[in-house]
Amino acid sequence: MQFAPVFRSEWLKIRTVRPLLATLFVLFTVTTAFSALASLDPGDPGADPLFTALSGTALGQVAAVTFGALAVSAEYREGAAARLSLTAVPRRGLWFAAKAAAIAAVVLVVALVTMPAALVAGLAGLGDAADGLTTADQVRGVVGGAVHLTLMALFAAGLAMLLRSGTATLSVLIPLILIVSFVAGDAFGAVADFMPDRAGQTVLRAEPDGTLGPWTGLAVSGCWTAAALLAGAWRLRRQDA
Repeated sequence: MQFAPVFRSEWLKIRTVRPLLATLFVLFTVTTAFSALASLDPGDPGADPLFTALSGTALGQVAAVTFGALAVSAEYREGAAARLSLTAVPRRGLWFAAKAAAIAAVVLVVALVTMPAALVAGLAGLGDAADGLTTADQVRGVVGGAVHLTLMALFAAGLAMLLRSGTATLSVLIPLILIVSFVAGDAFGAVADFMPDRAGQTVLRAEPDGTLGPWTGLAVSGCWTAAALLAGAWRLRRQDA
């Protein structure tokens, strides 16, 4: 069986599951709205203007991981869907690769629409405080932010395949993003820079001030994602649906 028809079937599944579509809408809305609100009162006058303008990404990634987790866990809600999928596509690695590719394609497209909208909203709120940003900075923030959101969705998809539970996956990732990394991350020093979400968000800074640079941060996030996907693929190959 070829990859293209399997990918198409996984893409059609995403289109027909309303909660997944709602999650994508939340991704756009939350990222854009929070970027606009945060930019109206940036707080620290010396704050990085690009990171402030795109600050809604910190919450948008929660929607991205929710999408990735639900797209996989829906197959295991009652077990029948996964068994049917694997009956139609006996090559498990091919099926999981197609599902991951469909998740990545959908999130990337939505993120490439979301990030420019968030940037425009954020820059409008910052006003003159954003004058120092170059076009290259803004393009990097938009494209890098879209890649980061895609990686976070795939990270959740891999973990969901490993755990076979959307609830368990979100119980791990949402506290990681909102509490461990976002709130308490600074207490861990340089180690926090290598957390999957914080590493990827380095690309949103005009002048990164941590251990990682913009692209090395995305690379670290990509390594976390690859590890999660490989772990999920291992669980899929080792155990029945």
